[in-house]
Amino acid sequence: MRRILAFTLVLFGLMAPVAPAQQLYTHDKVDYSFELPSATWKSIMEPDAAHDHPEFVYGDRLDGYLTIRKEIVDAGTTPGELAARDQDLRLRYLPGFVEGKQESFNGRLDGVTMSYEFVRTGKPMLGRTYYLQVDNRTIYALRFTGLRDKLSRIRNQTDLIARTFKIK
Repeated sequence: MRRILAFTLVLFGLMAPVAPAQQLYTHDKVDYSFELPSATWKSIMEPDAAHDHPEFVYGDRLDGYLTIRKEIVDAGTTPGELAARDQDLRLRYLPGFVEGKQESFNGRLDGVTMSYEFVRTGKPMLGRTYYLQVDNRTIYALRFTGLRDKLSRIRNQTDLIARTFKIK
């Protein structure tokens, strides 16, 4: 009986799903770090003399694309105000732009998220930007874009990246 029980426990232990490995992203030329939730996320551009920001894809650029920008704003500007300004000055000019909603977001840095839809090369796309406030003059914008159905499926991963984003 003990052998059967031990065999059963070992069998279930081998069949248990393995949690995906998370990798910490950091670079000498940036002042932040965050966790990439799976090995599918790859860096396609590292910071260098010409570019001060990294870029990432989730397998393919249409499946998920991430850019990170440091925004220096007027003292007292909130993440919500920056999101509204981005929408008015940049996003509304995208082909087929459909305004989404703005929601508060909590992680290591707090802020807001803004989702929107647009069309690229005849395909329905989704954009989701996390505006994370560091201090009263610095907000980081984590901009995710991808095909609408594919980016929606990895929402838990985009949330994890934003939740683990922190200043060194």
